[in-house]
Amino acid sequence: MTLIGNAVVAQSGGPTAVINNSVCGVIQEWNKKGAPGKLFGARFGIKGVLGEELVALPSTDDPFVTGLMHTPGAALGSCRHKIKDEQEYLDLINVFKKHNIRYFFLVGGNDSMDTCNKVYQLSHKVNYEMRVIGIPKTVDNDLPHTDHCPGYGSAAKYLATTVMETGLDLRGIISNNKIVILEAMGRHAGWLAAAGALAKREPNDAPHLIYLPEVAFSKEKFLQDVKTVYEQVGHVYIVASEGLVDEHGNYVCADDKKDGFGHVQLGGLADTLKSFIEAEMSVKVRCNILGSSQRAAMHYASLTDSQEANMVGAEAVKLAVQGKSGLMVTLERDDTDGYKCSAGCVDLSKVANVEKTFPLEWITPEGNFVTEEFIKYALPLIQGEVHIPTKNGLPDFCSLKTAL
Repeated sequence: MTLIGNAVVAQSGGPTAVINNSVCGVIQEWNKKGAPGKLFGARFGIKGVLGEELVALPSTDDPFVTGLMHTPGAALGSCRHKIKDEQEYLDLINVFKKHNIRYFFLVGGNDSMDTCNKVYQLSHKVNYEMRVIGIPKTVDNDLPHTDHCPGYGSAAKYLATTVMETGLDLRGIISNNKIVILEAMGRHAGWLAAAGALAKREPNDAPHLIYLPEVAFSKEKFLQDVKTVYEQVGHVYIVASEGLVDEHGNYVCADDKKDGFGHVQLGGLADTLKSFIEAEMSVKVRCNILGSSQRAAMHYASLTDSQEANMVGAEAVKLAVQGKSGLMVTLERDDTDGYKCSAGCVDLSKVANVEKTFPLEWITPEGNFVTEEFIKYALPLIQGEVHIPTKNGLPDFCSLKTAL
């Protein structure tokens, strides 16, 4: 039997270029299914649910909904709020009861899937029937049991393009700046930094060195690697994950502050590596810190990524309406006859707070680059471009405010 009631979709954690495509997929599929209730969007994630900041989302043909397909950032608003105890989860359930919310869709990463799982478990415990489905997203590509994560392909495409462009800049000018370090996002997993390798078409092209958190960082080996490339090529382009750790598991560079989920805040790695090199070699080093542009660059997003992000949002609704709950949507690859991808699912308990690190077998024996197997894996994910309408020469992004 169809569970009659309302639904809420929320976004959580750091946005991606295509996170709104998943919300669009939810809206489109919810309306297509004949809507067993109203569909709400939570303003600023879980905090919005707790604060009952729920807004009725417009119909599929509304300009806001179609605009989601080419708008970066979290259109509904996001947060990094960790629910602290069972009472706060009970408060969440009470909000659902008050508004007759029987369907809950949360777009997020590892911590968000943990939140989904606990909501699912508690709803059973208090005998409140509802369907809870997690929708994956993260530029870090570190959710397990899915071939890849929506958001990663676009971030990888942007980072690789940046490496190509700034690599040509480095090679094409005579100056004292002979070494460039690009710092990529990646706390524990090197997926995004590895994407820099997609820029390399000839042996001497940038990047020359890539360092990932999966391999213990050695200052001495790092300096020797840089010297070797410099002697051979005359300049050096380095891509490094912000989460590099030494042989003892300590971050090479980290802040004392922590985010809402208790994670140490990272940043400053490129400057640290720069200081190592400049103290050892008589060359100047330039640092490129992409920051949030890695996850917000819709202007060169992957069409494949955009379409798959929409697909997982739609699949979440399909699963829920079929009576499924306690699941996260997954992406399943089929390479038997060219790249194809379909939607699957996995129990939330298997992905909650679990990270998928970069495969060690895809890292070269020297520990400073990636193998061809990674290139074969990543190339299909960055294919195609998203059409973005413009206004006065700039992207014409949508805003939820215009839809209310």
